Amino acid sequence: MKDEKKQDFTRRLSCCNRGEMIIIIYDILFSYLEDALEAQKSGDYNEFKDSVHKAQQVVRRLMGTLDFNYPVAKDLHALYRFINELLALAIVKNTSQNIVDAKKVLKNLYDGFWEAAQHDTSEPLMQNTQQVVAGMTYQKGALTETLQGSESSRGFLA
Repeated sequence: MKDEKKQDFTRRLSCCNRGEMIIIIYDILFSYLEDALEAQKSGDYNEFKDSVHKAQQVVRRLMGTLDFNYPVAKDLHALYRFINELLALAIVKNTSQNIVDAKKVLKNLYDGFWEAAQHDTSEPLMQNTQQVVAGMTYQKGALTETLQGSESSRGFLA
């Protein structure tokens, strides 16, 4: 994953609520899976394996945050275990088909979480974070980029 994408995810995470956070985590997971597919196409097995491992870490994080006081958590845990097994098989077989299959399952979950996030009106998880505003200013003989911070934690940087 490129630094620009990491920065974008960091900005989004800094001002999201609970519902938006799960969407961002899924977006990160999809990004690693896309990186793996690209590496597999180009024949870079080490990059492929590294990207799949990172995706597995995200899936394990999702598994670790499940609240088993809710019955749906058991079903999600089973699906996440299945996805991790698919990803492990992708590494062993050096094939993209298992990643494609995992993405199909994840896409269905993502759609459900996305719908739920649209109804989440909770406050951002991080309070008083800086919202970065970038712009261009003209200085003598040069056009430079400037950053301005504010204490607003409202809004969702997409």
